[in-house]
Amino acid sequence: MKICAVQTRPITGDIQGNIATHKQWIDRAVADGAELIIFPELSLTGYEPTLVKALATDQDDTRFDDFQAMSDANGITIGVGVPTEHEQGICISMLLFQPHTARRVYSKSYLHPDEEAFFVRGRSAPQLQVNHTTIALAICYEISVPEHLESALKSGPALYIASVAKFVNGITTALERLSTVAKDCAMPVLMANCVGFADGDHCAGRTSVWNKRGSLIGQLNDADQGMLIFDTETQALIERVT
Repeated sequence: MKICAVQTRPITGDIQGNIATHKQWIDRAVADGAELIIFPELSLTGYEPTLVKALATDQDDTRFDDFQAMSDANGITIGVGVPTEHEQGICISMLLFQPHTARRVYSKSYLHPDEEAFFVRGRSAPQLQVNHTTIALAICYEISVPEHLESALKSGPALYIASVAKFVNGITTALERLSTVAKDCAMPVLMANCVGFADGDHCAGRTSVWNKRGSLIGQLNDADQGMLIFDTETQALIERVT
């Protein structure tokens, strides 16, 4: 399977503009044979907790219909980041589009203390099935929570994918943690991060892929949009940047 982690520079609060950028990267990933395409945390809005009340939506938002159409037409799975409305508040979520299937929402179940004033915890299971392969999912802060990893590993995933919005002061710890996950769990790990300015800080980029030994086999820089496509069978890596 070919799995793609995309590094974007979100336009703050501009869902329609970010959708257009996402579609361009999806087209490029499809051209390279990707079967699963994952974007960073809150990729459709930018990581802006103070704006989420105005930006929150749900999986049935018609603005996302093009993602479903692209999934159906190309037989691919797409994961995009967006704040979603919940009866108890707003969740940090990944919307999952799979071919001819009802849209699924994976919502972040462990929040950083700084997020608790703006978001509520999700309760969805951190696993995804793509072409009979189980994939463990994590959203940003969850990668640092042992209980989350334990839950994600229950179904025996073949790999682990983290969708994050990591800033410069937190990226080194995140990279070290994900390398350890790959090594300790003996499975490949991918991380999709963003670049640009968000929530008053600079996003660190460095979208990465580790093999099952925990060795870094591909990493983007800290400034440009781009994508990494990892072939789980051949271990080959494709890198594209703007």
